[in-house]
Amino acid sequence: MSADIGLIGLAVMGENLVLNMESRGFTVAVYNRTTAKVDEFVEGRGKGKKFVGCHSLESLVKNLKTPRRVMMMVKAGEVVDHFINLLVPLLEKGDIIIDGGNSLYTDSDRRTKDLAAKGLLFIGTGVSGGEEGALHGPSIMPGGNPAAWEHVKPIFQAISAKVQPGDQPCCDWVGDGGAGHYVKMVHNGIEYGDMQLISEAYFILKHYIGLNNDELQQTFTKWNKTDLDSYLIEITADIFAKKEDGKYVVDNILDSAGQKGTGKWTAINALEIGIPLTLVGESVFARCLSSLKEERVKASTILPGPKPENCGNKFTGDKDKFIEYVRHALFASKLVSYAQGFTMMRAAAKEYKWKLNYGNIALLWRGGCIIRSTFLGKIKDAFEKDSELDNLLLDPWFTDKMCAAQEGWRQVCSAAVLSGIATPAFSAALAYYDGYRTANLPANLVQAQRDYFGAHTFEKLDQPRGQFFHVNWSGRGGNTFSSQYNI
Repeated sequence: MSADIGLIGLAVMGENLVLNMESRGFTVAVYNRTTAKVDEFVEGRGKGKKFVGCHSLESLVKNLKTPRRVMMMVKAGEVVDHFINLLVPLLEKGDIIIDGGNSLYTDSDRRTKDLAAKGLLFIGTGVSGGEEGALHGPSIMPGGNPAAWEHVKPIFQAISAKVQPGDQPCCDWVGDGGAGHYVKMVHNGIEYGDMQLISEAYFILKHYIGLNNDELQQTFTKWNKTDLDSYLIEITADIFAKKEDGKYVVDNILDSAGQKGTGKWTAINALEIGIPLTLVGESVFARCLSSLKEERVKASTILPGPKPENCGNKFTGDKDKFIEYVRHALFASKLVSYAQGFTMMRAAAKEYKWKLNYGNIALLWRGGCIIRSTFLGKIKDAFEKDSELDNLLLDPWFTDKMCAAQEGWRQVCSAAVLSGIATPAFSAALAYYDGYRTANLPANLVQAQRDYFGAHTFEKLDQPRGQFFHVNWSGRGGNTFSSQYNI
């Protein structure tokens, strides 16, 4: 039996992806480094289905139709390179290697070039949706060698999530080299932001207003029928309702958040290309701060300030009105996060010479993935109206939504500050919004300071851009000044 595609790595995502592929009519050869896992799968969830269990890479390759398509679902980094090195001698010119893990985009760019020099085609593809998405239809973001796309397109689009109208697949070619994994990286960064924003909304509702878990569940269920309709809001409502042994599970979870690196990569790259991805950055730092559990417990007994847990029973305002304010703050901050993310992808496309279709990227995220939400269709609409749109916040739909949410957003941030409730993502989003809409920022003083101590020069308001000036501020300096460059 000749298989349509081979897959290496039968962990949660790999196992569910191959079950998805088989359910769409494809025959899949499977291999796992621990070969007992292959037998367990073929005789378990894969029993009676079109799978070819392989105990070696040689067997996997032998059982594939040409051009051979081999997909890896393994840990990012050295493990990916290890398997590529093992596969290369077994493959022939025109065969395709696919990395479906969360690899760094620079690694995918390197692998695309290295394998092309050996006559092999490489695809680095982001796959989002978790266990459920992998099984029933994920969002898939492929990039790499464009010559490979026609060979994997039928499989990828068949197994991806579909959205209306017309069952559009949440999978399309993203771009050359590392573009696919870059877009997945930004997706994950936005995911960090969404999760942090929702957590801040929860904390305000619980500690400032005093909602219990039943009320929180009802609130998030209601919100999921508004502009906030999304996967993360939906599962958050489910989380508040979950009990074990009669006790709410969420209340017994240690407040120390983990991370696997993609949010950090996103924030680092934003600094490298000079894009203010402030909300994602603060979300990464919030997880870092949460990990300092023992230090925070100690600090809570030493450092003065309002105690959030003392606020809930003291709220005397209109609860329903303030809950609506929190919804507005959450939605407005969420829009800022996506605006920052798409601005970053635009800058990256210019920096790395990619041709990204931003409307199509929004469509890829409308179904199957963790950040799927209904308003992503509005992002697609915005870029269809203006493919050169500088910032999503300038699109009329987004501008109107920001206007409608502003009062509540500011009320929530103010209340949080006065109550000692940390809201780094809400506050970062609002600061970005206010900074972006300000014609004159205090950076003129920063430039004066830089010129004073380092003769770094500055531009003038009454002179054309690109002309630089230096002042001998102290009267003791000379007329020599630094050359111009920005990083």
